[in-house]
Amino acid sequence: MNENLPPCPKCSCEYTYEMNSLVVCPECGHEWVPAESGAEGGDAGERVVRDSVGNVLQDGDSVVVVKALKVKGSPSGIKAGTKVRNIRLVDGVDGHDIDCRIEGFGAMQLKSGVVKKA
Repeated sequence: MNENLPPCPKCSCEYTYEMNSLVVCPECGHEWVPAESGAEGGDAGERVVRDSVGNVLQDGDSVVVVKALKVKGSPSGIKAGTKVRNIRLVDGVDGHDIDCRIEGFGAMQLKSGVVKKA
């Protein structure tokens, strides 16, 4: 048993374990993100930003663009697979919630639905 992991919120099993970014209960099979269970009793106003596959993003993370993007004023767009380092989460316009700097393009905003956590 890992003392740092919370017990299962469904069945209260103490033998939970980590699998990637999730915590899993071996008895009932329930999976959850540990930050979710702690946020329920705390600050409910905190915004959670998730990438295209559901991973929680945080300031300073590195992400990979999952589909080709057109960029206004640029003859070539951003190719799928482009790595973006040190992102910053913002409340942007039209769903653009990631502020970043991409080599060859400069500062821009991206939607969290077009990136995957690296």
